[in-house]
Amino acid sequence: MALPEWLIIVILGIVEGATEFIPVSSTGHLLIFQEWLGYRQSDLFNIVIQGGAVLAVLPLFKDRLRMMADWRNPRSLDFNAKIFVGFVLTVIGGLTIDKLGVELPETTVPVAGALIVGGILFIVVEKKLQGRTLADCITWPVVFMVAFAQILAAVFPGTSRSGATIIFAMLCGLNRVVATEFSFLIGIPTLLAAGAYKVLKAINGGATENWGLLLLGTVVSAIVSFIAVKWLLRYVQSHTFIGFGIYRILLGLVLVWMFFSH
Repeated sequence: MALPEWLIIVILGIVEGATEFIPVSSTGHLLIFQEWLGYRQSDLFNIVIQGGAVLAVLPLFKDRLRMMADWRNPRSLDFNAKIFVGFVLTVIGGLTIDKLGVELPETTVPVAGALIVGGILFIVVEKKLQGRTLADCITWPVVFMVAFAQILAAVFPGTSRSGATIIFAMLCGLNRVVATEFSFLIGIPTLLAAGAYKVLKAINGGATENWGLLLLGTVVSAIVSFIAVKWLLRYVQSHTFIGFGIYRILLGLVLVWMFFSH
């Protein structure tokens, strides 16, 4: 028996909200659930509910955002400059990729490969850095590497933007708590700008949508995203990303099985 469309939208909103900022790839999860539900939503739907997930995390960073708004504070100016430069580099790279059309399709095999490789990297990086004293100061090399990671994630669907940025920041010697927070903060303008750009492209291309269902999916995604990010920020205080690495590998293998079982 087919599920009603509104229930499918709720499920997909939950999946998007739970996985957008968690380093496990929202793309990979949506592929699995779309296959299971027998439902393929539009690109416009994906983009808009992603925006809801992004906006929902703003209250969690209210103290940091308040600090960033204090332009008289040299530390705020330095941090804002790093967010801005990282964002601009990502935009330039993203627009170049879009113009050249070099990104891989969001299909099972590329996504599974990116999930597995990312999972292995999480385990290797955590093992390599185990026992070391890591920095809590965001340096310019971290900014450049995080921008590169965001561009890389745009080329290889399934990489996970948050996963790639956290791994690259940690490889630069940043501790996982600060790496996670910086990944989220630089992700806010990046994802909103990318979303706005894609929405305009979709609308100009004649895309149509059921706006009631779209609103439902966005609200659900926002609520779940808030809960997921709040949980992750606490989790990384006392846990490594090894569990996420193992989970990514298993998810990638599930996608490989799905591909060969057809």
